[in-house]
Amino acid sequence: EFFRELLENAERSLNDMFVRTYGMLYMQNSEVFQDLFTELKRYYTGGNVNLEEMLNDFWARLLERMFQLINPQYHFSEDYLECVSKYTDQLKPFGDVPRKLKVQVTRAFIAARTFVQGLTVGREVANRVSKVSPTPGCIRALMKMLYCPYCRGLPTVKPCNNYCLNVMKGCLANQADLDTEWNLFIDAMLLVAERLEGPFNIESVMDPIDVKISEAIMNMQENSMQVSAKVFQGCGQPKPAPALRSSRSVPENFNTRFRPYNPEERPTTAAGTSLDRLVTDIKEKLKLSKKFWSTLPYTICKDERVTAGPSVEEDCWNGHTKARYLPEIMNDGLTNQINNPEVDVDITRPDTFIRQQIMALRVMTNKLKNAYNGNDVNFQDTSDETSGSGSGSGCTDDICPTEFDFITTEAPPVDSDRREVEASATQPSWSLQTLLIIFLSLVLQRQWR
Repeated sequence: EFFRELLENAERSLNDMFVRTYGMLYMQNSEVFQDLFTELKRYYTGGNVNLEEMLNDFWARLLERMFQLINPQYHFSEDYLECVSKYTDQLKPFGDVPRKLKVQVTRAFIAARTFVQGLTVGREVANRVSKVSPTPGCIRALMKMLYCPYCRGLPTVKPCNNYCLNVMKGCLANQADLDTEWNLFIDAMLLVAERLEGPFNIESVMDPIDVKISEAIMNMQENSMQVSAKVFQGCGQPKPAPALRSSRSVPENFNTRFRPYNPEERPTTAAGTSLDRLVTDIKEKLKLSKKFWSTLPYTICKDERVTAGPSVEEDCWNGHTKARYLPEIMNDGLTNQINNPEVDVDITRPDTFIRQQIMALRVMTNKLKNAYNGNDVNFQDTSDETSGSGSGSGCTDDICPTEFDFITTEAPPVDSDRREVEASATQPSWSLQTLLIIFLSLVLQRQWR
């Protein structure tokens, strides 16, 4: 929402400035600039837009319009104007503005869009994983840990902390396998966040875009005679225009007085916030989410409503009686649960749905790395293979992968996500989300009694 509003502010700023500066001439050719912002918005919202080609097309169209305005005494055919546009790079009629703006806009938009996509993917992965069904062995282990003390006449004794850890590590074995790819994903998100704070900050790029484009137009006007002469030499002498049009002159077409850019006049969102503050806040939250999946059992078991706590080792429920819990704590992940004494875990059958989320994170991580290097990779969701194409500054093979063997990339809509979950759940009445809710409610009921 912030980026969308930022684009709208920049478009309004350009429109207001150009109406004051160029008046009717701008209004007669405003669609060239409107199309520029339309394409930028379409790119940001996920459209298949090649930023470099789009910007090249904008400057070529602007040159065609400008060339006609500075040469009103001639009539130009479509073929002639197409020839004129081919001289955009050679003549550099707009000075160095197009080159600089292309680098800034492409890097800023690639970073901004990919960062927002990363936030979406991270949220969707967490939401999907929270709906994965626990195994029957996990449910049995939970019931034993919470309710068997009643059978032994120990209703006030809480489970030992280490006992709880083994139960939760067995229950969350598949989820813990997300941790490695999740941490790499978070690191990549933090890298792209650096781009949003650095020279390719989309806010600092878009704020003065009206002045930069106006500067390019002024440069074109000042060099109009040289540009026209070279175009006439390369494309041929154009035909004279009707007498009515030939009376128009350049000074009447342009008003070179335009207001200078004031850095303090930065457009802000309705909330009055800035990108710097938003990114700083998001970075802090991202850092806190590292190692989330591997530390989840510890987070649950350190709750005083759940266990007796790490300091109480003798007077706690160990699964059999009120005594110290002797078995060692299992390591994280599915393969390490082969000897879990509390939960029966089949390590030969990884949860396929969670493996899909690992792949989704891996694809997004590669996309973030490419964005950090200024490369825009468009992943395509296919059943056979995934290919990438895009635009950017280029990178070496050891930094930017050239092949992607992943199946899923973007987070699907909520409805399709719900169907996906329902189709994959072996026990639709249970999930990690409901498991945790039931777990805590059982603890509270136990305390109440």
